[in-house]
Amino acid sequence: MIKVSVYYPNTPNSTFDMDYYINTHMNICRDQLGPALKGVQVEEGLGGAAPGAPAPYVAIGHLLFDSVEAFSTAFAPAAAAITGDIPNYTNVEPTIQVSLIRV
Repeated sequence: MIKVSVYYPNTPNSTFDMDYYINTHMNICRDQLGPALKGVQVEEGLGGAAPGAPAPYVAIGHLLFDSVEAFSTAFAPAAAAITGDIPNYTNVEPTIQVSLIRV
């Protein structure tokens, strides 16, 4: 199984609408990616490593797929709808990582 993680940096002027992200954007992802999408997780940053430090990321979204090929096949036709929705909930540029889940 692979995890596609989308990291939203917590920058000084960042905005992020968590309600929209969870209730609208994640549904767009589910609808667009269809049965290839095996699971979704959303994390909201609360703090950094040191007490009182800000979270390095305001949010992190995780999408689970059986393989990189399954992700690529599902994402290609859905890319415009999914990425086009980003300005509706944030003004930050996300960073994406594809990982193999080992444990």
